[in-house]
Amino acid sequence: MNFQKSIIQGIQLAFQNIFNHDLPLEQISLSPTKKEFEGSFTFVVFPFLKISQTTPENTAKAIGEYLKSNLDEVNDYNVVKGFLNLVLNESTWIDLFQKLHSNPKLGQFPSKGQKVMVEYSSPNTNKPLHLGHLRNNFLGFAVAEILKANGYEVIKANLVNDRGIHICKSMVAYQHFGNGETPESSGLKGDHLAGKYYVLFDQEYKKQIKELVEKGNSEEEAKKTAPILLEAQDMLRKWEMGDQEVVDLWKKMNSWVYAGFDATYKKMGVDFDKYYYESDTYLLGKDIVEEGLAKGVFFKKENGSVWVDLTDEGLDEKLVLRGDGTSVYITQDMGTADLKYKDFQIDKSVYVVGNEQDYHFDVLFKIMRKLGRSYGPGLYHLSYGMVDLPTGKMKSREGTVVDADDLIDEMIETAEHHTKELGKIEGFNEEQAKELYEILGLGALKFFLLKVDPKKRMLFNPQESIEFQGYTGPFVQYSHARIAAILRKADQIGVNYGKADFSDIKDLAESEVALIQLLSEFDRKIQLAADDYSPAVIAQYLFDLAKEYNRFYADLPIFHEKESALVEFRVALSALTAKTIKRGMSLLGIQVPERM
Repeated sequence: MNFQKSIIQGIQLAFQNIFNHDLPLEQISLSPTKKEFEGSFTFVVFPFLKISQTTPENTAKAIGEYLKSNLDEVNDYNVVKGFLNLVLNESTWIDLFQKLHSNPKLGQFPSKGQKVMVEYSSPNTNKPLHLGHLRNNFLGFAVAEILKANGYEVIKANLVNDRGIHICKSMVAYQHFGNGETPESSGLKGDHLAGKYYVLFDQEYKKQIKELVEKGNSEEEAKKTAPILLEAQDMLRKWEMGDQEVVDLWKKMNSWVYAGFDATYKKMGVDFDKYYYESDTYLLGKDIVEEGLAKGVFFKKENGSVWVDLTDEGLDEKLVLRGDGTSVYITQDMGTADLKYKDFQIDKSVYVVGNEQDYHFDVLFKIMRKLGRSYGPGLYHLSYGMVDLPTGKMKSREGTVVDADDLIDEMIETAEHHTKELGKIEGFNEEQAKELYEILGLGALKFFLLKVDPKKRMLFNPQESIEFQGYTGPFVQYSHARIAAILRKADQIGVNYGKADFSDIKDLAESEVALIQLLSEFDRKIQLAADDYSPAVIAQYLFDLAKEYNRFYADLPIFHEKESALVEFRVALSALTAKTIKRGMSLLGIQVPERM
């Protein structure tokens, strides 16, 4: 907003002319005036009393008088203790509205000439996606879209955990109990089928432990020597040696899982530009260990194991290669970080991973910076909290985790029940109604999971999330549908709200000014959301915008207005609000309905 810049420069000149002091622009900030006071922006004078050498009230009045006399934008002011509230000229708001109204690139900044990779999802191929994955995927997708809006070139990446002992457990169980079952013969999605055998492995493993304990083994010994576990360990060795039969089974079961994941991703509305597979990356990083030893970043212990000493960084010593030359997770993560840079020459790399991995990423990033990687300063761990559910609210296939497909389906069913109850589908055919339930159910789920600061652990309440009132996705969606209905009516009666010039509008109502001011903050909120890697900033903004629009609409019923210029302006203001809501919700990966 250029007029904000103009006011800040005006305050700088006021300090020069009144108090004979050169105040740097970066020390001057404006905040929106609190609703109970008249004004649009507030300047707090308390930090500058040493300069003014007078009371807060006198300081504020002197600056207010200067701005009122010297700035076209400032119409009046009022002082509340040390708070200078500035009332702007109506023409300033109309000019601002016209700029926003005619901007074809709403919510899109020019290119920064920088590349960012956002890695999210990272599923295991031995089980379906669950509630935790939903928060991960929605966060990753939204952050990627927000960074794109800020002018970054974004690569969405998915590192799939497709190898290891957990995968072999599903494979061994399938060999024992599968009888050639396929997704087609079972009627199960491929990821659910693999998950079924992972559960069967666990059941058989516990049964065998019990039998061994009954035969006189200690529980600890039984856990290590249960035959089915030894089979899984042997299978992993065979896989690493390239045993054809094992590799064929691995490929077959993983292909089922990928088909299942694809269906879930499609339902969720998320996508990826690049897939990495742990089976391709797990041997990477050993050359970096050699490089680290040569640079003195790593050191060897007597048993041949290689370590990094991070005590100077406030951490401890960390193993990067075992004495027998085998990798640990950090080894392959170092290699994968280099691979990502080699593939895309990225400036920033964002890892969307739960907060239980905080220490791991702290270590990884410190190592890559010590190694002098050019991309090191741009490494960022978007650490997010767990999602809890009120008990007994949702079905769970295994009794412990909530399946993503089940949860999405149940949200859509809840949306259907709720929408029918409120009678919001008059005139919809069956297909249109089904599409609306999907838009509302998924929108409610995404909005609820994204509206909380990512760092916080959260409680997901399905029933609360679907409400049409309160801080929910459906409330914002319904506000958009309401405006869309207003625009349809305006089109029917020939209201010219697409015109470029509204300079003839006078006497703006307080709710009109408040709405224009909030609309003008959209770009700043997009920047803030990118800086904090927090879609919650956008969710809160959209809720505030929908609420402010509903207040404006209640104050000023549009089509009851006799003056045609005002009708055109208010419809144009409504259209800009709808456009902003649609753009903002798209950054969260949420669709908005045109009618309800």
